[in-house]
Amino acid sequence: MTFNDIEELLIHKFGQGVIIRTENTGLQKAFQVAPELIVQVCEELRDNTNNWFDYLSCLSGLDHGIEKNKFEIVYHLASIPYKQQLVLKTIKEYDRNNEVLPSFLSVSGIWRTAEWHEREVFDLMGINFDGHPDLRRILLPDDWEGYPLRKDYQAPEEYKGIKIN
Repeated sequence: MTFNDIEELLIHKFGQGVIIRTENTGLQKAFQVAPELIVQVCEELRDNTNNWFDYLSCLSGLDHGIEKNKFEIVYHLASIPYKQQLVLKTIKEYDRNNEVLPSFLSVSGIWRTAEWHEREVFDLMGINFDGHPDLRRILLPDDWEGYPLRKDYQAPEEYKGIKIN
């Protein structure tokens, strides 16, 4: 299936609101998908025998900065049998004064590898994944404060008596 075929498939299955924006330039084409539909879209792309995106090669978090107050999740999918790649993105606004972490739906029920990717994003970006079976820090100590890959992160001067800066 071509990029346009996949777009038509998703619109036909989920309606016009499923794809917020398409990115046709750059090294990899991408769809920005409505956040509330990301799980259903991923299930369709994995299960549809015409494209069969059976592999989640990467899931990353992105902080758009303090001024924009948006967080983004980027999904790099691959279809091994069809030798295709596809990028999905989903974006949410987030008030940084909110005590609750920004939250996206987990795709760990679709691709098991997402469990590790989502834990990394949680640990370093402070993004929660609803439905994740074991969301906890994976790289930093459990008592670490803050999320180092956020644009507003202030690194501590020391951790347990060890100078950091």
